[in-house]
Amino acid sequence: MTKTRTACLFLLLPLCAAAQKKKNGPQDVIKVPLQAEHWSFQPGTVEFITYKSVPAMKLLNRNDTAVLKQLDFTNGTIEYDVQATSPFTSFYFRRISRKENECFYFRIPSSGKGDAVQYAPTLDGINMWDMLPQYQTAAWINKDDWNHVKLVISGRQMRVYVNDTSKPALEVPYLEGNTRHGGIAFDGQAIIANVVVKPDQTEGLPSSEGTDITNNDPSYLRTWQITQPMTTPEKIDFSKAWIPGKDTPWETIRAERRGLVNVTRKFGSAENRARRIVWLKTNIRSTVAQTRQVQLGFSDEVWVFVNDKPLYTDKNLYGYPILKQPDGRCSVENASFALPLVAGNNEVLIGLANDFYGWGIMAKLDKFENMTFDK
Repeated sequence: MTKTRTACLFLLLPLCAAAQKKKNGPQDVIKVPLQAEHWSFQPGTVEFITYKSVPAMKLLNRNDTAVLKQLDFTNGTIEYDVQATSPFTSFYFRRISRKENECFYFRIPSSGKGDAVQYAPTLDGINMWDMLPQYQTAAWINKDDWNHVKLVISGRQMRVYVNDTSKPALEVPYLEGNTRHGGIAFDGQAIIANVVVKPDQTEGLPSSEGTDITNNDPSYLRTWQITQPMTTPEKIDFSKAWIPGKDTPWETIRAERRGLVNVTRKFGSAENRARRIVWLKTNIRSTVAQTRQVQLGFSDEVWVFVNDKPLYTDKNLYGYPILKQPDGRCSVENASFALPLVAGNNEVLIGLANDFYGWGIMAKLDKFENMTFDK
């Protein structure tokens, strides 16, 4: 099929028909039209213009979204040019809704720094950026000119190229969202041009998830029991009355990649973003009395008890001096403290409160000799 014939077909057919798979070989390349009738957006939030001699879509408001109509994307390559006019600009794919999608975005003021670009899924309306610091990296962003973005998406994996298509700026071995297919969209004040979708063209990128090296580390506490969340009263930081009693119901929750116990995935977002607390507990069986060092990652506030005795309390609040390294994100770098264990069973109980983006913990022991715990 010639380029001319492909272009004519595209103009005559809606996007959904143009994107249908050929019986033999990959799907057609889709040159996405930057015309108002092909996009969903709130009136007055998007302009369709000619910018630097090419058709372009200008997003006027930071928090409004332009969604491409009639495209259901699963795997392939997506390319576009972007010039941001605000500190953030985001691209969404496999988008089912504003609450469930995959997201790649720029932090324009961080050009050249370690958090200039990031991938994060949106789970029930919560962007998980603070729980996944491993998915951010440096990139050099043109502030007054086009930036060319190329995303190669295959099953669970993604590679992202920014301005340099010979080397990925970001490699994601595991796409963490709940969605497997969906639309594409943009937000943030920015000018978008040259949007091209190449369904099923994945450049040999495997579709199965990549290696999680923490799977080789048996010192993570991966299996916990968890309560239902409770909304905390206003102006009360913590109360011993919230500690679970004998009749409190529990259910099992297991860590995901990197040892993350992902409470957001389990319980989603709170109504009106209210502050909530859950309790997590696990049992460590030690053959001898010993003291171990535990590394704890958490978002956002914790109260730790061992064998019914208070042991540690702390906060990891982004934007406040009390935030933990790395920059308020959840990581086993957040905190480290001594964990006294008696010979026999030891119950570790953690109260975990959240009122800001993602929610969860990860816990890792320095050694695991003379003990067992749930795997």
